[in-house]
Amino acid sequence: MLSEKLNQEALDYHSHPHAGKIEIQPTKPYHTQHELSLAYSPGVAAPTRAIADDPETAYCYTNKGNLVGVITNGTAVLGLGNVGALASKPVMEGKSMLFKTFSGIDAFDIEINETDPEAFIRAVKAIAPTFGAINLEDIKAPECFEIEQRLRDELPIPIMHDDQHGTAVIVAAALLNGIEIAQKKIDTLKVVVNGAGAAAIACVKLFLKLGLRSENITLCDSRGVVSTTRTDLNPMKRQFATSRQVSTLSEALIDADLFLGVSKANILTPEMIRTMADNPIVLALANPDPEISYDKAMSARPDIIFATGRSDYPNQVNNVLGFPYIFRGALDVRATQINNEMLLAAAHALATLARAPIPAQVLHAYGIEELEFGREYLIPKPLDPRLLHTVAPAVAQAAIDSGVAKISKEQYQAMHTTSASL
Repeated sequence: MLSEKLNQEALDYHSHPHAGKIEIQPTKPYHTQHELSLAYSPGVAAPTRAIADDPETAYCYTNKGNLVGVITNGTAVLGLGNVGALASKPVMEGKSMLFKTFSGIDAFDIEINETDPEAFIRAVKAIAPTFGAINLEDIKAPECFEIEQRLRDELPIPIMHDDQHGTAVIVAAALLNGIEIAQKKIDTLKVVVNGAGAAAIACVKLFLKLGLRSENITLCDSRGVVSTTRTDLNPMKRQFATSRQVSTLSEALIDADLFLGVSKANILTPEMIRTMADNPIVLALANPDPEISYDKAMSARPDIIFATGRSDYPNQVNNVLGFPYIFRGALDVRATQINNEMLLAAAHALATLARAPIPAQVLHAYGIEELEFGREYLIPKPLDPRLLHTVAPAVAQAAIDSGVAKISKEQYQAMHTTSASL
């Protein structure tokens, strides 16, 4: 819970001097009668006819190619749960603000008052021509899986549920660097995931793409280990059920190399961490409070590699490291989808960037004198300006290499560099 002081500061921030966090600004001059006649009637008929004749010219004559729809129904908002469409608007405005701030992408927040997946899908498809890509946000599981897959199959633009794949990319980068520090190999890594919702399932899927072996993954939910002996599993959980003879989180964690928590606060104990293998990697990402506090985790093991979702501790796993640059790369090459190759490229780019020397600009932004790759610095800081010029091009190149880009490598280099998009 927010303190009373922080709660009031947040309300004041959102209400003054103007209500909300985003606005629309024109990009063309409009000061003369002639300019107005070009912007609207009669001049606007020219691009309208051009787009009617060739829909691809919408990318030349409108903002479609730099516009993302941030779309939700408000059924799974942060740590707040199902708050409904309207109450989710501050979060969606915030997401739109981050798109613009970090990657120069314009975004509209769209809150759809609909919980039926079929009706929600119809609504999104009806407004999809407006956008160059769609970021699905804060939609509860298991409906989010069907909604994303259907929209991916039925729309010709990138669709990404950030709660799933944005989280998975950052977690994958932390995993890659965690095993580098721990000197472990991914194909022998033993992993326990606590939480079996959208983010957890997406993380497991990306882990498998990185080379993790499925038999080395144990998934847990609120009822214990997701086991093949259980009869209450939905299809998404069933595909990751384990045959291990364990039933509790405590049992599953014995000799585990990595714990990933996307569940709830204070479910992990120091005693559990002490049963893990040498150099345990603990990613405790429950929001707003982690599965175990930073102080308890650090005191449990001197060799721990620890990350949370919080900004007040080292190694913040924050989706802002991913989604602005994943969408930037996808938009810059007019990708028709965001595929696994693009997600893996983003994860590897993040991991590689964290190992590079840190510029003074980043140190200054965080008020620190020195920082280097290691247990206290697994993944880049959100205010690192190199993210834009590292992650987005990697994603764009992966889109080109995997055949989902409409823009060639030569066209991208000549016309669609990230810097030109800002």
